[in-house]
Amino acid sequence: MRKTLLLLSLMISSGLFAQLPIDLLKPIPRITSFDEYEGSMYLKSRYKESSVVDEKSGTFDAKLRYNIYTDGLEFSRNSKLYEIKKSTTIHARIDGDYFYYCNFKNQRGLDRDGYYILVELNDKYRIYKRLTIDIVEPSHNLIKKIDEVGKLKMHSTYYIEEAGVVMQLPLDKKDILVTFSDKESELKKYLKKEKIRLKKEEDLIRFVARYNALKSTENNASQSLLSNTLRRD
Repeated sequence: MRKTLLLLSLMISSGLFAQLPIDLLKPIPRITSFDEYEGSMYLKSRYKESSVVDEKSGTFDAKLRYNIYTDGLEFSRNSKLYEIKKSTTIHARIDGDYFYYCNFKNQRGLDRDGYYILVELNDKYRIYKRLTIDIVEPSHNLIKKIDEVGKLKMHSTYYIEEAGVVMQLPLDKKDILVTFSDKESELKKYLKKEKIRLKKEEDLIRFVARYNALKSTENNASQSLLSNTLRRD
């Protein structure tokens, strides 16, 4: 992955792009089910200047948008809608976010396939963000005697990954201390001293980095961050 990030950065800085080939695309239908709902099924409604890296054929420029509901990277050409083929060898950078299609497993061995946004890269672990949509269907409020429109709300979940295995990171202080219980005392002091707010992405990254630093000082112990944690997800 480091090589992919380096290649992508070099291509972006030099402007060496080619047009997105049709063999990386799959035609898809337009979804109109949520047209009358509040909120959006897209991370950003407008297409953004993007770059696509296919490890087999090269790097290409395109305008893409991420559909959270379908978990797809959408592309439009000649009024036709397409989706980037979902493959672990095809990655995309959209408006500063790096999207990777991953075939992860959780600690119980269950598949956790899908697009993950890379938020932190470390020699021992990576932190990813996964987006989902909470759907509230339209309803009739009997008390207010009004129709309530449907709603779409984006939800972010964070994962730590080692060697293809992912674990969900809790955003509650009590839960995350239980999850990383082998360093609970030190982490509890760290949370208080640094005034860590786990729902803030940069603070969550700092917390995991602190746990990694504590693990690295152990003698004759596993350096894996996931080996002693509570199994989740």
